Amino acid sequence: MARPTLLIVAKSRSTWLSNALRETVPPFLDRGWRVVAHPKIRNAWLGAGLPPEAFNGDPRYGDEGAVPELCLALGGDGTLLTAARHAGVRGTPLLGINLGSLGFLTSHPSEQAAEVIAAYFKGSFSAETRTMISAQVVRGGEVLPGRPVLNDAVLVKGLAARMMEFRVQIDGGDAAHLRADGLIVATPTGSTAYSLSAGGPILHPALDALVISAICPHSLTLRPIVVPGHLPVAITLVHAEDAHLTLDGQVDHGLLSGDRVELRKSEQTITLLQDANFSFFRLLQEKLHWSDR
Repeated sequence: MARPTLLIVAKSRSTWLSNALRETVPPFLDRGWRVVAHPKIRNAWLGAGLPPEAFNGDPRYGDEGAVPELCLALGGDGTLLTAARHAGVRGTPLLGINLGSLGFLTSHPSEQAAEVIAAYFKGSFSAETRTMISAQVVRGGEVLPGRPVLNDAVLVKGLAARMMEFRVQIDGGDAAHLRADGLIVATPTGSTAYSLSAGGPILHPALDALVISAICPHSLTLRPIVVPGHLPVAITLVHAEDAHLTLDGQVDHGLLSGDRVELRKSEQTITLLQDANFSFFRLLQEKLHWSDR
């Protein structure tokens, strides 16, 4: 019988990483699990006093091997987005432990790392499904390779470029013709990320919807809009200089005037493991300090 595999995706520069590894990894090794991680966290692994022979370094996060039984994300939300890209889209459940300060996705605090792993082996977690959107670029009739997105797809200009001009279509019909510094299309999961900073609303992660937010629009009347998740969104770049499409803040594609970015609900989903008593609204209170007077 094959050994179960734990994939670790971690923020290698975190000063708390060695301690997090020390708290989380031994229960897996004791149960005979194989552990795979990026080679760049090997020093933190050794600093945690873990056996060197148990470390399996893979810069591709095991993309070409068997699907891991669990992916442990040690870091912030960016770390979990990396985990989603390499493991979550393959069907591996994600368990996030927050080594930073915000962490809407990595909601389990680092000081409770040992308790989190104990709860995992007790089967105390619930599986939460998060929707994704599929993003692709159409250029002159040619469809460029796309990928699913957990948080957001952002069309943005370079630092020295002028304002961009967009044509937005929803479900095949014209919705807006606008000028702005950029445009964000976010999932409910991504509504607490860049979209929130741009003035977009917070969506509950269980909603089947998308939120479209302009970045510094050249209009005082243009406001973020929430649309049903099953409606396709198409954005044509009418004019832009040094334009980019950024997916989940991690994958970047250069854009040209005339490019068409097509976004639709993906058939792929992400599974997050959450405490059975997890409350999204309590998380908002903690992270956004809604309880402070």
